[in-house]
Amino acid sequence: MTTATNARVLDHPAREEIRLEAVLHALSDPVRLRIVRAMARGGADAFSCSYFDLPVTKSTSTHHFRVLRESGVVRQLYRGTAKLNMLRRDDLDALFPGLLDGVLAAAEAQADRLGAP
Repeated sequence: MTTATNARVLDHPAREEIRLEAVLHALSDPVRLRIVRAMARGGADAFSCSYFDLPVTKSTSTHHFRVLRESGVVRQLYRGTAKLNMLRRDDLDALFPGLLDGVLAAAEAQADRLGAP
């Protein structure tokens, strides 16, 4: 795992350190899956944490983003005072071909079936 040199640099697993179990755990939570679905629809853009309208408190939202970052699903960086989030699609597709697309397709189908966001 890379090490943070100051409070403005966040730890992320290197590509070769990303574990399938951690990714599946991160994607198993409905709030985190909702975040990833929104990021995937947004393409290669970087999104601030406040971009997402989540049904949880700010501290819980922070926890969800930390789980996504530490599992290797997203990369976070500071730009000024904003923390930006980017989906690590290239890394996930290289390590687990088809996994992210399959999970996202299943999540979209479920949302359509249940009328969920």
